[in-house]
Amino acid sequence: MIIAVDGPAASGKGTIAKALARHYGLPHLDTGLLYRAVGIAVLEAGGDPASPDDALEAAHHLSSALDDPGLKSEAAGKAASLVSAHPGVRAALLDRQKHFANQPGGAVLDGRDIGTVIAPHADAKLFVTASADVRAQRRHDELGRMGLDIHYDAVLNDIRARDERDSARSAAPLRMADDAVLLDTSALSIDAAIAAAIALVEDRPFSAAND
Repeated sequence: MIIAVDGPAASGKGTIAKALARHYGLPHLDTGLLYRAVGIAVLEAGGDPASPDDALEAAHHLSSALDDPGLKSEAAGKAASLVSAHPGVRAALLDRQKHFANQPGGAVLDGRDIGTVIAPHADAKLFVTASADVRAQRRHDELGRMGLDIHYDAVLNDIRARDERDSARSAAPLRMADDAVLLDTSALSIDAAIAAAIALVEDRPFSAAND
């Protein structure tokens, strides 16, 4: 079974995808980490994430481990949003993501174009979202736990800017697949959101529950 989990930044899609992977015993890939790794590679090389050439060079020679804590930084997130807008970068990472999705037994992937580009044939598709204010508060709290003192308004502005870039880009823009199910986590706790996600997957007519 392939499960696609899409949605904007800080919507809870990563937490939900990991929980679904544990629940169904499937491997999980946070595809956003690939773009964060590219973004960090560009910065470390002294390049500009907004430059298609700099970003593509990093994508072709990507070696960063996806478990590197540095990939969770705010700088990595901003760089990822910039490099992911380049069609060449998305093309360079496409096969890696598709191979992961199509492995024997299936997988859970989360990102922004899983249900529309990476795995349009996924057995279950969720589009996880939340209001910009709620997502900004979540990210602000997360950064605070990391010891980073960043003003809430700055985080909110960054969330809105990322939403605009992700939705307006020409290559694989952020959008809900026609056959995806919407899950708004604005008013849900983590446990409630996970439970709702599992219920939605189970309720899909082509989910593993009915295989």
